[in-house]
Parts: sequence; C-alpha cells; structure tokens
Amino acid sequence: MDPVDAVALARQLIDIDSTTGREGEVARVLAAYLRDRGYSVLEQPVDGAAGGDRINVIAAVGEPQVVFSTHFDCVPPYFPSRLEGGVLFGRGACDAKGILAAQVAAAERLRAVGETRIGLVFVAGEERGSDGAMAANRIASRSRYLINGEPTENRLGAATRGVFRVRIATEGKAAHSGYPELGRSAIEALIDVLVSMRVAPWPEDALLGRTHYTVGLISGGVAPNVIPARAEAEIIFRTVGPHDDLRAALAATVGARAQVTEVLEVPPVHLETRDGFETGVFAYTTDIPFLTAWGTPLLLGPGSIHVAHTDEEHIHVTELLEAVDLYSTLATTLLASER
Repeated sequence: MDPVDAVALARQLIDIDSTTGREGEVARVLAAYLRDRGYSVLEQPVDGAAGGDRINVIAAVGEPQVVFSTHFDCVPPYFPSRLEGGVLFGRGACDAKGILAAQVAAAERLRAVGETRIGLVFVAGEERGSDGAMAANRIASRSRYLINGEPTENRLGAATRGVFRVRIATEGKAAHSGYPELGRSAIEALIDVLVSMRVAPWPEDALLGRTHYTVGLISGGVAPNVIPARAEAEIIFRTVGPHDDLRAALAATVGARAQVTEVLEVPPVHLETRDGFETGVFAYTTDIPFLTAWGTPLLLGPGSIHVAHTDEEHIHVTELLEAVDLYSTLATTLLASER
C-alpha cells in the first residue's frame, strides 16, 4: 500500500469542523480511512450511546505494544486549511490534526517493514475535560507504551503542568447605590481577594517552576445603581506539584472572605525521555493522566503551542514531516527495548 501523505491527510481532517462536542463526522471519516488501509477499527461512543456525535477511534492490525495517541477535537472558532509557502494553516493544524496525520504516517511506515505491534488511539473531547480519553481508558489494553501527541516543537516532553480550576464567590448585601452604607459590595470583596492572590506564595518545583494562574471569568451585580450582593471569578491554576499544597496556600490566602469551589483537577506529570531526543517542559496539560491503561507515557509532537488556539494556527510542513521520522524512530526504540 502507498505511504501516507501526512500533509494531505492533515488537510482532509482540518477541513472538517470538529469543535469539541461535534467530533462525529471527523471520527467517521478517520475510521473509514484506517479501515481502507487494513486496520481493525473500533468506533467507541464517548457519551455512552451508539450513533451519537462524539466518538473515539481506536485501531490496530496486531497486538499493540506501542500506541500513538492524540485528539481530533478543536477549540472554536473553526477555519479551514490553506497551504502557503511551506506552512499549513487551519484549525487543528498543530493541535492536533497535523500530529494525528504524522502518527498515522509513522504507523504505516512501520507496517511497511513488517512491524504490527503499533496501535492508534484517537480521542474526542481533549479540549474540554478529556472525556474521550477517560472513555478510552475503560478499554483493556496490553500496550506497554503510549506516545501522546501535543505540540512540543518535536521535543520529548520531560514534564507538563497540571490544572486546578476553581470558582471563588463572595457574598454581599444589596442596597440602593445612593446609600452605600446600607449595603456591602460583593464585587469589592472579590477584588480584595484577587489582589491578595497576586502576592501569595504559590508552590514551586525545580523543573516546572512556580505555579501561576489566570483569572478567566468574572461576574457580579445586577445593575449599575445596585450594591452587588454576589460576585464570582473562575480561576485556572497551572500547577507544578501536589495539589494539596496549592489547596493549603489558597485557603490561607482567601480565608473566610470567600467560598472556594473546585471545578476541575488534572495533576502535573513527570515523563520518561530517551537518549537522542531533545527535551522540554510544557505549561499545558494533556490527556496523559487519563490514559493510564495504555502504558508508560511519552509526549512528542510537531508544532508550537504558542500558535495553537489562535486565529493563525499553523504548522511548518518540514516540521510535520520530521515528526513522522521521530515517531517512527521513537516507536522502534521502544519496541526494541521490549525484545
């Protein structure tokens, strides 16, 4: 069978809108593509019901010992592919449909020399909660290694940060704004809490650095002339160590001034690397903590996270093709260690 044209496959996938929650069409196209190339393919419903629009694609030709994995959902807004001067643009170009295409091309290169111990685990939902990865993790696997794909500029990831997302809410007392002494502003109370967070001693790690955070959403009040009775902010911490340490620091900073509700938690991960590969550490999180059933994880992928999620998301074709070589080499190295 002919080798996979990684650029053409990436463009085919990019040109299907698979914003998180609408992954069904791209999953079905990908499943058909892999079946045509001789893979045994499982289309796994993510939301528990067959025929839904959220599907994982899990494929193999033998008994996998090494599995390539990434996601095919994307953040909004969608825009189609275009190729300009050796650069592939489009939603998902580097996060992560270009990566997926490179992984398929690498798997096919290994099959061409008789290697059938490679599997593919492509999931929905990575961008919002990793529900596709959690569904895939319910499938029994004998795979020894998982090569997860995210934009690492073709470096092996030595570590990734975790996520600790919270909602901080303050309560006040409503009153007419002409008589502020009769009320108590929840918005001002929330501002006081957020200002104190700027100088709090957040946990640090020798490899990943200091915990940082983003105040992503703020809401409060009902009208300009009403003292606000409630306000809240949603905050994402990018974590570097045990979350109990962060919980303690947050509790000491907020005290009794606000209510803290935990929304999402993903631990930081320290990863295996291999000699001969450039390495790096990354401030984002991945599906790796939710794919524990698929073997010892490694992280590698073309493209830069700095352009992911932007309106100029792109990947250089040379980097995409280099990733095919790197994936093939890494899988061969891991399989040799199994022997």
